[in-house]
Amino acid sequence: METLVVVAVVVLVGLYGVKVYNGLVSLRTRVQEAWSDIQVQMKRRYDLIPNLVETVKGYASHERGTLEAVVKARNAAVAQTGTPEQQAAAERAVTGALGKLFALAEAYPELKADQNFRALQDELVATEEKLNGSRRFYNGSVRDLNVTVEQFPSNLIAGVFKFSKAQFFELDEDERAAASKPVKVSFN
Repeated sequence: METLVVVAVVVLVGLYGVKVYNGLVSLRTRVQEAWSDIQVQMKRRYDLIPNLVETVKGYASHERGTLEAVVKARNAAVAQTGTPEQQAAAERAVTGALGKLFALAEAYPELKADQNFRALQDELVATEEKLNGSRRFYNGSVRDLNVTVEQFPSNLIAGVFKFSKAQFFELDEDERAAASKPVKVSFN
């Protein structure tokens, strides 16, 4: 009878271990999928930037420094294949350069009125919204994985099978402040 109890306990512990392991695999896969979605949205954003720069060039060709900064930031971000933290730093540079480009567009009413520029700007805004949604999904997935990796007793299984915490894709303080401000909408 004692042997049966010991076998039952070992089987239950083994089943629990399998359940936790499969849960960790599922969480890790969700984090990878979420990161892939961020990369898709960033690629879409990067693909829009050259068209936007070309459109602005037609109206503000003497603003070469701003246009070059946008292209340089975009190219650096495309080349970045590091950690989420490194990718976030490259993204901040792109966001800053695009902000300067759109500020430049304010000085050129004929550019703001250009249908192609407005369409590209609208598409970029839609892409930014998708990217923000992808970031939230990724960070939620990272949170779930990190909690499971750290909680007892799942941390024992995570340690044995070398599951580790993932990095969040975080905004810096300037982006947090900008994100909390209301968006200005102008129909001029």
